[in-house]
Amino acid sequence: MLTRERQITQMRTVFILFFTAANVANAQPTKTVAHVSQTWLGYFNQSRLSNHWGIWADAHYRTKENLVQGSALAMLRLGGTYYLNNNTKLTAGYAYINHFPADNHKNISQPEHRPWQQVQWHNNSARFKLMQWVRLEERFRRKILNNDALADGYNFNWRTRYNILMQIPLAKKAFQPGTLSLAASNEVFINFGKKIVYNTFDQNRFFVGFHLHTSTHDWLQFGYMNVFQQLATGNQYKSVHALRIFFFQNLDFRKKG
Repeated sequence: MLTRERQITQMRTVFILFFTAANVANAQPTKTVAHVSQTWLGYFNQSRLSNHWGIWADAHYRTKENLVQGSALAMLRLGGTYYLNNNTKLTAGYAYINHFPADNHKNISQPEHRPWQQVQWHNNSARFKLMQWVRLEERFRRKILNNDALADGYNFNWRTRYNILMQIPLAKKAFQPGTLSLAASNEVFINFGKKIVYNTFDQNRFFVGFHLHTSTHDWLQFGYMNVFQQLATGNQYKSVHALRIFFFQNLDFRKKG
């Protein structure tokens, strides 16, 4: 078994590798960056049904620009979870995404089907919480004929994601109902597959904000997020400045005692 110190060292190494890959991709010359402001709303539920089995569900809505104008995306994601232990779990599931009208499909929405698999683990103490996951996604996005019509078939690519989230309590009674915690996270996205030519680096999401603990297991997350995304052309980027408001609910339906 790995010691706690070795586990933390390995986690830091993975984080540094992903962060370095993102910065190398961002360093490309002659790039153009478009800036937009959005609001991201989300609900996450992880429910434990037994010692080894549980379910995952999350739903999202994102505005298009100026924080409150238009619609960019709506998503529903479901999965089944297997608990290796209390701190490590495996999840596999399916997500349906609706991309509302955008630049290359101005009058129609583009659907996307996304199977996904994930390993998630936690390292917690009385005054500190650390959550990480590595996720693999298979993205099937409907082809676009023109601004008014979808084409037959789907464009496909793989995408992997690494996410790290840290929580530090701001009250003496750490992580208790009614208290706040400082929260910071970073998630790196890497594309791969035959259709990926210029944007192997997909995006980086950095978040800083707060958790308002509504119970010992649930919290409201709110704060600022920057999404830096490389578009398919390779030299065009989008920087999204987002107000992020997520609610996390963790339910345990196991019989007590």
